[in-house]
Amino acid sequence: MTENNPVVTVAKDLADLIPVFFTNRHKELATLRAALSAGDYEQLRQLGHRMKGVGDSYGFAKVSEIGRRVEHDAKSGDPASIDACIGEYAAYLSKVQVVYE
Repeated sequence: MTENNPVVTVAKDLADLIPVFFTNRHKELATLRAALSAGDYEQLRQLGHRMKGVGDSYGFAKVSEIGRRVEHDAKSGDPASIDACIGEYAAYLSKVQVVYE
């Protein structure tokens, strides 16, 4: 795996759930952007917390890592850092490849 072309290995028994997982992550991305525009740090904190849990549950550690940072930055009220996390999240979602085993 490289940062430019991340590859995540997921258990075959989760294969049916992954398309919905990605649909939800893309919706989440839009919600993050809207919450940041509105300055809604509580919603950003909640979204970050949810990302933190759901990423690892499906094998997407990067989603959890970004979620942890969003949650922390929302508690600190740091819009520039949150914006950077959102950009990183968007790039990750557009490039990540899933391999089933």
